[in-house]
Amino acid sequence: MRVYVPLTLPGLAQAHKAGELGPGPLTAYAVTPALREWYVSDDIEELEYAALNRAAAASLRLLAGAPEAPRRRIVVAVDVADGAAVADPDRGLDADSIGEVRIAGAVPMARAAAVHADADDAEADVSAAAAALGAADRGDDDARFVVDGAEDHELLWFGVQEIPGLLG
Repeated sequence: MRVYVPLTLPGLAQAHKAGELGPGPLTAYAVTPALREWYVSDDIEELEYAALNRAAAASLRLLAGAPEAPRRRIVVAVDVADGAAVADPDRGLDADSIGEVRIAGAVPMARAAAVHADADDAEADVSAAAAALGAADRGDDDARFVVDGAEDHELLWFGVQEIPGLLG
């Protein structure tokens, strides 16, 4: 099963150095029954893209809590055994947790398929979105517009061998 783990650049550096994402439990995003119902598509590529975007939103939340981190959303795509990623049935109808899964333990970076990251030109919008996230959560429409501005930026695909270059 492909899962998408939200990170920050310092989190990616730590995972790269340790050789694993973890320790567990890890929060990730995947094509779950709730995501299938929410997205209303049978196209697996579209569903995986939706899961990736949910992870990108979670990465933005991590950035909001880490003001020292560079303002780039990071998502690592990893392959885990089907039973390793479990959706919480009690949160299945919670709009904020659609596609969310938990992985009990650390995941070796050798299982990473790719890294998705913002381009440098997204930094200003991602920074503004991270700063506006709290107000957007409280219902501020202007702040929601700012958060949506970060979502307008597509994450770029990087091979795992390119992680050292991403870390600079």
